[in-house]
Amino acid sequence: MGYIKFILELLVIAFIIYYLSGRLMGPKINFQKRILSVSMGVALTTFLYWYSYLRFTDFTDFDTIQIVQDETAILWIGSMLLISMLLYLFFELFDPVELGELGERKVGGGLKFIRWRSRLREQKRLSRLLEISFRNGFSQALEYARHRGGNDRELARAFRETLEESGGIFVKFGQMLSTHSELFPPAFIKELGSLQQNVKPLTSQQVEALLNEKLPYRIEDVFAEVDMDPIAAGSIGQVHKALLKNGDDVVVKLLRPDIQRIMRDDLNLLVAFTEWLSTKSAWINNIGIRDLAIGFARNMREEVDFTIEIRNTVQLANIIEQSDQDIRIPKVYTEFSNDKLIVLEYLEGQSIANGQKLFENFQVDRSEFARTILFSYLEQMFFYGIFHSDPHPGNIFIDKMDGKPIILDFGAVGRLSEEQQKALNLFVIGIQQNDADVITDSILVMVQETKSIDRKKFEYAIGQVLQRITYIDKIPTRELIHSMFDIVRDFDLKFYSPVSTALRALIVLDSTIHTMDPQFDMFKESKTFAKKYKASYLFKPFMQPSATKERLEEELAVWLPELAKVPKRLDRLVRRIESGKVILHHDIFSDKHNSMFITQLFSRFVLLMTGITFGLVSSALLAIAQFIDTAYAVYLNIASYAGLFLSVVLLVRLSIQAIRDMKRTSGL
Repeated sequence: MGYIKFILELLVIAFIIYYLSGRLMGPKINFQKRILSVSMGVALTTFLYWYSYLRFTDFTDFDTIQIVQDETAILWIGSMLLISMLLYLFFELFDPVELGELGERKVGGGLKFIRWRSRLREQKRLSRLLEISFRNGFSQALEYARHRGGNDRELARAFRETLEESGGIFVKFGQMLSTHSELFPPAFIKELGSLQQNVKPLTSQQVEALLNEKLPYRIEDVFAEVDMDPIAAGSIGQVHKALLKNGDDVVVKLLRPDIQRIMRDDLNLLVAFTEWLSTKSAWINNIGIRDLAIGFARNMREEVDFTIEIRNTVQLANIIEQSDQDIRIPKVYTEFSNDKLIVLEYLEGQSIANGQKLFENFQVDRSEFARTILFSYLEQMFFYGIFHSDPHPGNIFIDKMDGKPIILDFGAVGRLSEEQQKALNLFVIGIQQNDADVITDSILVMVQETKSIDRKKFEYAIGQVLQRITYIDKIPTRELIHSMFDIVRDFDLKFYSPVSTALRALIVLDSTIHTMDPQFDMFKESKTFAKKYKASYLFKPFMQPSATKERLEEELAVWLPELAKVPKRLDRLVRRIESGKVILHHDIFSDKHNSMFITQLFSRFVLLMTGITFGLVSSALLAIAQFIDTAYAVYLNIASYAGLFLSVVLLVRLSIQAIRDMKRTSGL
């Protein structure tokens, strides 16, 4: 009975410790970490208290008052509180931070043992990846390449072999990097472009099991026939040809059953690997490879949710249906599709990179074919702001039935705001008019954080690029866009992600079109389109009067109530000025965020100095007490230990806040 009473008293003390620790450590304390730290702190200190003192007493016969009055119990409870707070600090410091759904770093989220186990597994696999990089000579090549005059080709080869041997997501990441010719030297682009995935196709039994599990109806109620041999297989899914009950030829795109595990394991590992690369090479770090990995992780998470691809395909099909460009997009059978499976119209064709026979059979004018594709992409970007962002040769086909263009695979789609659409068009017009001022205006809309830029120097750099492409027959699209990326990077600016995606899509499209028609001048044709866009924009009110009238009515409905208030507001402003009540004042504290930052910084500095002062004074008093040989020395000791305790509490609280701020701002 005495033991039960002691346990109940211990639970009450633990609850008090839980409450006090939360109050002392500040707001927004994680519940799971707090419970775990208090539980471990209470268990550890209680065991030590029992082992060093209680086991030599008949503590089961003590009542609560006797226990609390014992000076050793005060030391026990104080140690319990202090150790609980220190344990919380330990958990906060070493808690692994995961990638979120969009590729960002998650902060907080609870301390779960499965995350620790996952972290250990990731560390083991990361060690394996680093071993692969050492074996292929990549780590050694990094030490000498770029900043010591190393061989780009040797470094690129080692990097490609490392990614290839790592397989899966790493191969796809390398393939994505091969499209960033504005960042990597030609040797890297060539090596990474040769990466091939060796993915083992799903067996017939696995395909049938997936169809039975994921198809919203029975297989025999939807399909008359399904070819169990895939026509394409990748790391995310594979594609099978099938025949619907109504006689339509379709393809069925299936998500691999192990893809969620691959996403969970390899994407976090990829980000960790790129962080390691950034520490090994200043050149790699300047490229921003970690940001590229996080963006890649975000896109991959979207690609494994087929509902996003279904929506993208439907959106672009509706856009192209309104266009004058005769391009085909496969129809989605939405009634049979879901997040794990897509049923699409089967369009038989061949990649434009190797469709020479089809071009000859249908006597297709390659320049006109390329112009149709280009104008379609520019329409998507300039008019609608939703565009297919992966125009490599494997996604642009020539139809075997009539020689018309086909666009496939809408897992990757970019989206531009209306302001970004106009800026991108203005950029093309600026190139057309050889006007550095216009190009500067357009780029400053498309980049982030432009307040501190020296516009005169920026415009001069743009003018130097224009000088290099003036008075030549054909503007090199790739070189021009790469130059713009270089200027933006040199001025410590960064394109908005959708704009960067659009510009890179144009580079890839230029390369894709050249595989079919090497003489095609993409920028010259873009100028033609820009003129058309400008004309359509100017004459739109006359060509579509009813739509213009509706838009004006909508705008007036928003602005009229505000306009009606203007006279009263002007009158009030004039009166306040006349009475001297209007004072214009601006300083660092006029901005709310700046004011909060300075206030928090100052308050934490005060707490830090207070904690240090308590610690120094208490240590001095404790040292003095050792030389006092009177009964009063015990009070001096108590005051010293109390001061040290308060010092530790303040410093632990500040440390927790600092760790939390670092995680929130840098994702480390």
